[in-house]
Amino acid sequence: MTTASIRSTVQIRVLGPLQVSVDGEMQELSKRRHREILGMLVALRGRDISTASLIDELWDGKPPPGAVGAVRTFVGELRRILEPRRLPRTPPSVLVTVRDGYALRLDLDAVDAWRFGAAVSRAVGATPNQAESLLSTALGEWRGAAFHEFAERPWALPEVKRLTGLRQTAVERFASACLDCGQPAEAVAMLEAQVEENPWREEGWRLLAMTLYQSHRQGDALAVLRRARAQHANELGLDPSPALVDLEGRMLRRDPGLHHVEPLRLAMTATAYSRSGTRVQLEASNAVLGSLAVAGNLETARTQRIAAIQAAADLNDPALAARVIGGYDIPGIWTRPDDPVAAAVVMAAAEDALAANPGLNDRTRARLLATIAMESRGTGARHSEVSEAESIARRLGDAQLLCFALSARFMQTFTSAGLAADRAEIGQELITTAFDADSPTFEINGRLIRMQALCAMNDISSASTEADTVDRLAQRHERPLASVFTHWFRWTFLGDSQPPPSPTEMPGFTDGIEALVTLGRELGEDAELSDGDFGPYERWVRPLLLVRTGAYHEASETLRRLPDPPSDLLLEATWCIIAQAASELGEPSVIRRALGALEPARQERAAGSGVVDLGRVDHYLGLLEVAAGCRREFGG
Repeated sequence: MTTASIRSTVQIRVLGPLQVSVDGEMQELSKRRHREILGMLVALRGRDISTASLIDELWDGKPPPGAVGAVRTFVGELRRILEPRRLPRTPPSVLVTVRDGYALRLDLDAVDAWRFGAAVSRAVGATPNQAESLLSTALGEWRGAAFHEFAERPWALPEVKRLTGLRQTAVERFASACLDCGQPAEAVAMLEAQVEENPWREEGWRLLAMTLYQSHRQGDALAVLRRARAQHANELGLDPSPALVDLEGRMLRRDPGLHHVEPLRLAMTATAYSRSGTRVQLEASNAVLGSLAVAGNLETARTQRIAAIQAAADLNDPALAARVIGGYDIPGIWTRPDDPVAAAVVMAAAEDALAANPGLNDRTRARLLATIAMESRGTGARHSEVSEAESIARRLGDAQLLCFALSARFMQTFTSAGLAADRAEIGQELITTAFDADSPTFEINGRLIRMQALCAMNDISSASTEADTVDRLAQRHERPLASVFTHWFRWTFLGDSQPPPSPTEMPGFTDGIEALVTLGRELGEDAELSDGDFGPYERWVRPLLLVRTGAYHEASETLRRLPDPPSDLLLEATWCIIAQAASELGEPSVIRRALGALEPARQERAAGSGVVDLGRVDHYLGLLEVAAGCRREFGG
């Protein structure tokens, strides 16, 4: 009998009390340590954890002398529970050993939390009927609080926050899908629970009012909006957003636009498109993929864009390939690529297309140049490319092309700190040019750029005005991802009590940002610093955390080896974290580097992302100057 033939089917549930079934039979995990280790491994989503880290998480304070042996015993017992039919001396295939630790090797379908996340991702960009079905099934996975028994444990907190935020988003998307399908009543009960549990999420109130209104319950819908107004006024001292005020007015005058309209049926168009030749499909691909991207289906757009570029290359038609590569004129706002490999593929293809087509027309050449500048996203200085693209667009009088070039230029304004005013000007010109191009997508892009830049210029009031305008445009033109940035802005700068959701289709918001926001708040309040999942920013945060735990030697060694942080939206914020560690350690070489890097931003706030706020740059320059023994007067 082969090993493969006796592998058991394992199912784990953590969206409520932790449960395990093997081959359809429930298993009793009577030991808390078994349940906690399994919960930790599920929370890591396939990543490994070292034995030392397991011990730190399992024992508060100093672990017992036999902790390593105890962990090995617990893991061995868990393996026998998870794989009861594994042959002797056969390596485990579920709870596996990885280097000096362990990891869980299961398919997505084996864990309810993993299935839930995958279903929510698949619902992005799906038809309303498909989204309603996917999200209904996904939300049905929940039987209580995520990681129930361990929800307050430090290892569980980040994953509990992520899953809870994703659930809130899923409820709202389910409700939107029900509205689009003409079945508003299906979502009422779920939304009523949502607003009770999360009263500060205005989208929940808006959707509840809409589902009631479309269920012919106008009085109840207006009562919901009045409750939302009272809740925000009494608890937060805030007026409702312009979107809720507008909705109430439209309901009072019985605006026919609030009633369900059958979604546009494009089946014949889709069929005709699928029967077209390869060249026709490739020529049209950018319009289709661009629509998917701005509607929120970034992963599909990204994957299919690479496929289209490769298909164009296979046809050995350099001019067609150039048009396919450069025709995807979707703006950028986050300066760290979601998929660095895909970005590198697109940049290489654009560079090859320029080299292979010396006689390209100016418009296609400008699009390729802007594509290179856009996809580099701070990883390389591409000023010459973006300058030429912008010059061509201005000479041709092509407003849409100029919008794309300006958005690409924004991506190149992070070569040094202190360039917030330049970005604010780019954002303003984008807004004006987008009007000429009749492009709400680029107007939103320009306003988000201005919102971010105004945060760095410490003009939070004007940034808030831009955020409100973005939300109105996003709702009117169905650009759901735009409001992700405004939700995070309000949480960080306006004190919204509920952390915003971290959409799975935007890795920049699921990987490290929440921990950075928390770190910024704690530094500003001079509070004890929390450790957490800092994602790609871990290496620049770690020295400061080591200092605060008293590990001075390790902190100094780590700090001296640090490379400069990436040239992106968090450039100033990351340098400020480095500056804090360098000043506390008195590390002269890093103090000099940080002084030189932050000096151009002396009058700014380390908040240019519109998401993470480290406070005034002057403060950190002052710390560095004192630490270096060269104190001088500086702005407060």
